[in-house]
Amino acid sequence: MFDVDWMGQLGREVLRERLPALIAEACAWSVGLSDRPHHERRRGRLAETGGTIGDRIARGQPVSGEEDGRLDLGDARPGSFRDVLNAVDAAGVVHADRFDREVLEPFVLATCVLAAERARATRPAEWAELLDDLGEDGGDLVGVVRAGEWEAALRTEAEHLVLAALADVPLLEVEAEGLPLSLVRAAEALTREAAAPPPSAPSGADPAASGAVFLARAALSGFDEPVPPVQADRVLAALLAEGIEPDELPAVLPHLPLAPGTADAVLTLLDTGR
Repeated sequence: MFDVDWMGQLGREVLRERLPALIAEACAWSVGLSDRPHHERRRGRLAETGGTIGDRIARGQPVSGEEDGRLDLGDARPGSFRDVLNAVDAAGVVHADRFDREVLEPFVLATCVLAAERARATRPAEWAELLDDLGEDGGDLVGVVRAGEWEAALRTEAEHLVLAALADVPLLEVEAEGLPLSLVRAAEALTREAAAPPPSAPSGADPAASGAVFLARAALSGFDEPVPPVQADRVLAALLAEGIEPDELPAVLPHLPLAPGTADAVLTLLDTGR
């Protein structure tokens, strides 16, 4: 009987080969966390504690609270990477959830696609049989990966590998390690934004004056401006709740008070959720 688990095993092999890159991305993602205001939920209410995450670490105080966070991240050493992952941001979102969405999920998807490319090149017979079993033609490797459902197990393994390497490392050390790559990523984001052509508007129409933009601006009226990329999930939820259609977002986002990178992050979340 044909066993499709060979593809899952290949994905795990590729993930372990890419482990240094995964750790580097995790460190780069952490840069700037120590400078953010510290928030804590007390008796169900989210509030600032009056200092930054770095201030708490300097005083030897834990960053994560008792009312939020994941059980598997509990009992962390104060000021460690694990401790900060289990803390909440200004929106009440656990940093670990953002880490999953912004680092682990895209990295694992890219790893699965690399594994698929290797399988296609080195195991053509098994690859053809796999495609037949999944009902795919192989033209869209992301589609093959989705159909094979290898991402979930690999994402869990990726999380375990990151925690094994960084969980108890002080956040400030993780940030220092990730600073060079973080600067590279920021430069890449600015280059992409500068190269992206402005969305075209119908002849004679002013997109900034459209009803969709008016509604979108109203939806973001309670946000601090410019809205940073870390709040992309809240921006997307607010716009959809206001009645903005997903197809309208590419034309609407350039006319909103968003910080560099936020529009790209919103569109990425939109594509992921489709």
